[in-house]
Amino acid sequence: MCLLVVSVAHAQAPVEYRLSFGDYVRHVMDVDAVFTEVPEAPIEIHMSRSSPGRYSLHEFARNVYDVQFSDGAGRPLAATQPTLSSWQVKDHNGTVRVHYKVFGDRIDGTYASIDLNQAHLNIPATLMWAKAFETRPVKITFVPPPEVAWTVSTQLYATADPLVFTAPNLAYLMDSPVQFGPQMVRTFQVAPMAAGGSGGATGTPATIHVALHHDGTEAEADRFAQKVEQIVREEQAIFGELPAYEPGSYTFLASYGPGVNGDGMEHRNSTIVTSPGTIASSEHGLLSTVAHEFFHCWNVERIRPKTLEPFNFDDANVSGELWVAEGFTQYYGLLVLGRSGIATEQETLAQFAGLINAVNTSPGRRIRTAPEMSRLAPYVDGASGGVPNNLGDTFLSYYTFGGAIALGLDLDLRDRTNGTVTLDDFMRAMWNKYGRNPGPPGVVATPYTAIDLEATLAETAGSFSFARDFFERYVNGFELEEYGMLLKRMGLVLRYRNPGRAWMGDLPTQGTDAGARVSSAARAGTPAYDAGFGEGDVITAVGTAAVRNGLDITNAIDAAKPGDTLEIKYVRAGKPHQATVALRNEPTREIVTRESLGEKPSPEELKMRAAWLASHVK
Repeated sequence: MCLLVVSVAHAQAPVEYRLSFGDYVRHVMDVDAVFTEVPEAPIEIHMSRSSPGRYSLHEFARNVYDVQFSDGAGRPLAATQPTLSSWQVKDHNGTVRVHYKVFGDRIDGTYASIDLNQAHLNIPATLMWAKAFETRPVKITFVPPPEVAWTVSTQLYATADPLVFTAPNLAYLMDSPVQFGPQMVRTFQVAPMAAGGSGGATGTPATIHVALHHDGTEAEADRFAQKVEQIVREEQAIFGELPAYEPGSYTFLASYGPGVNGDGMEHRNSTIVTSPGTIASSEHGLLSTVAHEFFHCWNVERIRPKTLEPFNFDDANVSGELWVAEGFTQYYGLLVLGRSGIATEQETLAQFAGLINAVNTSPGRRIRTAPEMSRLAPYVDGASGGVPNNLGDTFLSYYTFGGAIALGLDLDLRDRTNGTVTLDDFMRAMWNKYGRNPGPPGVVATPYTAIDLEATLAETAGSFSFARDFFERYVNGFELEEYGMLLKRMGLVLRYRNPGRAWMGDLPTQGTDAGARVSSAARAGTPAYDAGFGEGDVITAVGTAAVRNGLDITNAIDAAKPGDTLEIKYVRAGKPHQATVALRNEPTREIVTRESLGEKPSPEELKMRAAWLASHVK
């Protein structure tokens, strides 16, 4: 047994990194990595091609250069490079050192940025790693630029030295972004919840840090942190508890202001939230991102689909469950803003109407299911653009699609059980079965499958047939929930925003001497698309009225009513054509209260609405 303990300890010699920023004015940092007790076989060192929370390829090696290998005595080592993102080193003496430089000039949740003000580091964009060393512990030392007073905020484990941190393994390391620079840090404690959502339970309070890199005031930081705390407490009430954060705390890494790219990226015990906006000008939007990302510390970081566990740093990560991982999180981010009072009831209902409008008008939703949309993530999730496509007609974001499914399921559960079972119950069931005991840091011990989702819904709803029907129709099928009918139980009305307004869909045009030239194709499913217009067509007349520009077309539609037809003349490839456009009502819906219509909702309707939208913190 003693020999076994010695052997295990020997096999876990830590990997050490040193990050220095002497050339920060040129957006460059130096990285030194040391791999010790390397077996005699060649060591294979990688730069990641993907990043946790991002599903597409990002090829981080493109910003790595001046790569040099040496052994423990400092002698240079030759390396081969079988791929652009990997190196093989042999003939070492058991220690391999690698020195390289990283260029970074993008502040967001994916890349790295080094500048005069801070180092904002996503670890897959920063650190090389070695195959077969994935379970080894890690030590990281940060060396600030000369003559600056920068501090580190991260979910990495702290040590007695404020510039030295550790990670238990590669998975945890890669999921641990770093904000290194001047920051305003606010900290609050969140007590455990007793049964029923009230405070006063026994246990250790959770520590939450809000690390702000911004040009705002201390008072703005105080107010922002207070509202973050409201969000944290509302989300805690959904699950009945906060996760056990391995370093003993959870950290919001927030960078706001000019030159910053808008993003939100979840991590196990922290999140990156970035925006070019400021707290003073954009607080509501910033808090919306906070609500979404914090919900991820349950949903996807611990309640995790098997298709993402373990995460593959060498390739795109394909999952058919992002409609839950991202979509349900999208729904709850909106709901929590309302429950916390940060958004008004009408603002919350407007956001839910947006989900309904998106799925109702999306042509892509009619040809691909929610799981199929999810599997397209590597093509759309921050992937490199430039390739012509028609995703506007064939794709609907799994954030939006899944959010609309979550909204429908929540309303459906409330309707069929008279409010005794809700989507909150489903999320708690998923948490208890698949998330609460996630395993070692950075590892999810019990990831779920699509079959598990359906089975858990059946258990929560108390009906196998309900769960089977829901998945067949709304998840793996092409139907939509009857949102209008379900909202009636809440004393709410789903109606046209612009009743009686005729519509043929967007048809972008440019005025020419000959008429209005169609500059891009109409969206599938619109009257304009059904009429057959294509890019390059020149519209010359609507009825008997000549057309000079797009305004003439708009005026003709505004003068008509839904159900009317317009005879439109156009020229294609020099030949005259004519199309009949069957106008429909402008499809945008809105959700309004019965009170706003001068009606009186019943006490039951008001009770159902409050149970859905009011605060759950007691």
